[in-house]
Amino acid sequence: MPPSSETSPIRNVAIIAHVDHGKTTLVDQLLKQSGNFRVGELEKLEGGQHGLIMDSNPLERERGITILSKNCAINYADEAGKHYRINVIDTPGHADFGGEVERVLRMADGCLLIVDAFEGPMPQTRFVLGKALEAGLLPVVVLNKCDRPDAEPKRVINQVFDLLVDLGAEDHALEFPVVYASAKAGWSSRETADTSTPGTLRPVFEAIIEHVPEPKDDDQKPLQMLVTTLDYSDYTGRIGIGRVYAGVLRSGQTVVLMKRDGSRKTSRVTKLQRFEGLGRVDTPEVRAGDLCAVPGLEGVDIGDTIADPDSPVALPSVTIDEPTISMTFRVNDSPFAGQEGKFVTSRQIKDRLTKELERNVALRVAPGGSTDESIVSGRGILHLGILLETMRREGYELAVGRPIVILKDIDGVVHEPIEELVVEAPESAVGPVMEMVGARKGELVNMEPRGTDTSHMVFRIASRALIGLRSRLMTATQGQAILHHSFDKYVPVSGERLARNNGVLIAIESGQVTGHAVEGLADRGILYVKPGDRVYAGQVVGENSRDNDLVVNITREKQLNNIRSANKESFVTLKAPRQIGLESALEYIEDDEAVEITPKSIRIRKRVLDHGARRRDERQSKDKAPAGV
Repeated sequence: MPPSSETSPIRNVAIIAHVDHGKTTLVDQLLKQSGNFRVGELEKLEGGQHGLIMDSNPLERERGITILSKNCAINYADEAGKHYRINVIDTPGHADFGGEVERVLRMADGCLLIVDAFEGPMPQTRFVLGKALEAGLLPVVVLNKCDRPDAEPKRVINQVFDLLVDLGAEDHALEFPVVYASAKAGWSSRETADTSTPGTLRPVFEAIIEHVPEPKDDDQKPLQMLVTTLDYSDYTGRIGIGRVYAGVLRSGQTVVLMKRDGSRKTSRVTKLQRFEGLGRVDTPEVRAGDLCAVPGLEGVDIGDTIADPDSPVALPSVTIDEPTISMTFRVNDSPFAGQEGKFVTSRQIKDRLTKELERNVALRVAPGGSTDESIVSGRGILHLGILLETMRREGYELAVGRPIVILKDIDGVVHEPIEELVVEAPESAVGPVMEMVGARKGELVNMEPRGTDTSHMVFRIASRALIGLRSRLMTATQGQAILHHSFDKYVPVSGERLARNNGVLIAIESGQVTGHAVEGLADRGILYVKPGDRVYAGQVVGENSRDNDLVVNITREKQLNNIRSANKESFVTLKAPRQIGLESALEYIEDDEAVEITPKSIRIRKRVLDHGARRRDERQSKDKAPAGV
């Protein structure tokens, strides 16, 4: 294992890739092959069968995606024995977590663009790569999964070139180096994608050393450090993480904290840490060009500059794309409220959202229509869904309303976000995909074959039309479609919001679901509950086969009598209920519905639970509607 040296040449590199293209797997293999860990340490870090070191968050391990950006430091020695310090920044691959992406790219000097050797560049590849080019980072392209039997490296390289041209990359960025690799198998090559002679990932290290520039930051200038990420410790409080752009930051040094709003605050650095492997170690100083963490700096926030008191100069703050989706978070007031959660009051929910704002800079929280409500805005349903899933696992219980697309007023004209939707589906499913996307006013931009039986379709579609589309496409294609989308631009609003095609089945009484009632409702639609489940009046228990809402008695018991039935000994096989997940429920509900979220359950309900009150509200709304509506 090469010794760690604070004076070794530094390379700060960000890892960019689409979801499931092997980004985190490659980082794990780089850590393993660098010799920075013993075998026993790797087994402990890998956490059993999962095998991914960098995806430490339980939700990341379950979903197979990177949500939170992380960084690690690798001490690498080349064949000549020269030591290098490589700071690797593992960025999220989903556009919903763009707030993480934009911040951490400020710490890098170059990037590894990892692309699947069959799928090629995808929407999130485009999103993150565009941010990297805006930051002036030059890409080193790694064609991953070259050992796939359907890999087409030449086609994918041409697609990467076309993508860079489309993003307006400069000429020197178009002459990108290429490394052929299989992160899972742990080999790479600079010349060929031939899998018959597997080697090591040394070519990836060599490409980083050769093509990612060494930091040009001057350690003789007055101190400047930009805080791009926050961590938290119960012992030290907030931990500011970022890059030293000028000067030297020392432990015990007095600094000026320059806030984003222009205010200044004098503080003292009581502790200083640098990255070593996957962890952080105490260090007396960090020089310009390196990354570090500053624990216990009171009032530190993302975008702040830590500067020299004698000549304080603020660095440009971090710019974040605006949220595109908003939802109403409110106290759960269902009959089952408080039975499963530990944190159920409006104060507890608001305190948790305030805490989330300290790290999640892409999030916005505003007061709602009442004291029990908060309007929470984010970059997409997945972004807000991850927050809700995290909260329910922490013991929070709440209800959320339908996602609403945020409109923008540009020069007096109301604009809405348009997204690029990419769908990959078998040839047999192209018809249903085109029909469903076309019904939502989606415009086909490009369509080309991929492999022997797969079509690659690119659409332009309004963000509001995407709500609820994923679940319906997956049903129409029998789960074979792959969907990805990313924000494209704002255009003037056109058309009306698309409503759900089917109505819902609503329980009229509270109680326990019976097999007799389920048997009678089998032809009415698809149920979300099974015999033995507890339901309450106003809860949505299924989807109606028609377009209207239907009130049903799903707790009805079979009436007993003394007449012998001819089919007494017959058995009835009940259909399995549809399991509805959190994101699916958020996409499914309408304006008069809500999703009840508890640590153990996810239920869909009507906002007004009483059937009579709902009917009165419907009549009043019809009376108020203008003639002809």
